[in-house]
Amino acid sequence: MDHRLAQGCGVPLGRDCLSCETRPHSICAALPEGDLLDLHALSTSVRFGAREMLMVQGQPSASVYNITCGCARLYTLLPDGRRQIVGFALPGDFIGLSLAQTAGFSADAIGPVAACAFPRAGFSHFVDARPALLRRLHEQASHELSLAQEQLMLIGRRNAQERIVCFLLGLQQRFARIGRPSVTVPLPMGRQDIADCLGLTIETVSRTLTRLSRERMILLVPDGVRLLNAERLAAIAAG
Repeated sequence: MDHRLAQGCGVPLGRDCLSCETRPHSICAALPEGDLLDLHALSTSVRFGAREMLMVQGQPSASVYNITCGCARLYTLLPDGRRQIVGFALPGDFIGLSLAQTAGFSADAIGPVAACAFPRAGFSHFVDARPALLRRLHEQASHELSLAQEQLMLIGRRNAQERIVCFLLGLQQRFARIGRPSVTVPLPMGRQDIADCLGLTIETVSRTLTRLSRERMILLVPDGVRLLNAERLAAIAAG
């Protein structure tokens, strides 16, 4: 797999954890300087081009990844061959933290992605010796479980408009947590990805976004959506 520098994620290879812009927004923030240096010694900076796989469902997963740039798509394949997207990993998110030796889902790069890769065994030993980091991992695991439960409710109990508005507001909150608050929500994923995440068709996603734009609740902009009427959108999300 080619892990050379990918266009759009131009952070130089080999930067250390102390200078990492993603660190304040990831579980690494729980570590003091000395531990960060030890963590850096375990890591390898890697790059993935669009559609390159970080891990494959059901196959051995030798690495844990911390996304530092770009967006990765997390998905499972259903028995009938359809794809169910279970989430999107943004900078600061770890992928592959499960204790299982095989991947429970597949992950690929939507566009250029940069990440720190850690050998699974070495990372596990590193975490076991640092209770503060272990607590952060548990917190993240609890957060991910909560997101999964919200995803099930989002698909099962809401109409198409409510699903899409909840998705946009949730993504806006996630970008705000990593230091990118804005009324313009980047959409690195395509409409088919959004459809596969929300249990909709791509036609329904496109039709709903167009209707929200026509009603001046959003403005479709290159590579994203600008939220124009936060009050109305929040009311829709509240059901």
